[in-house]
Formats: sequence, structure tokens, C-alpha cells
Amino acid sequence: MRKHSLVIAGHATSVSLEQEFWDVLKEIAETRGLALAALISEVDAGREENLSSALRLHVLRYLISRRSPA
Repeated sequence: MRKHSLVIAGHATSVSLEQEFWDVLKEIAETRGLALAALISEVDAGREENLSSALRLHVLRYLISRRSPA
């Protein structure tokens, strides 16, 4: 697990995520043509849980959406 310090909506915060989640978040941002900070801000704006959990769920939903139908 790695802690990252961020500034979101003008306030400093930190997020702890496993490296694998960071890697997929970077992939999502690249795919969408966004900076990683912009993607995290989007997730932050729509979250109902803590930011680390919201980011993990965002990654999970992204990966599920890319699965081939069985």
C-alpha cells in the first residue's frame, strides 16, 4: 500500500491505495485523455464513501465493464 498526497478542489488530502489500483487509475486517465488528478477529482465529486474506497470501486467498475461476455 502506498500513500499519495493530493490537492482536490483546493484542499490537501492523502489516499492510500495498493500499486495495482494506481496503475489502473493511470490507465483509465490515459484512456480518457485526462490527467490523473482530474480523474480523481471526478471520482471525489461523485463519491458516497471515503476517497480510497471510491477509487477502488471506480477501478473495479472499469475492469468489469471491460470483461468479455461469457
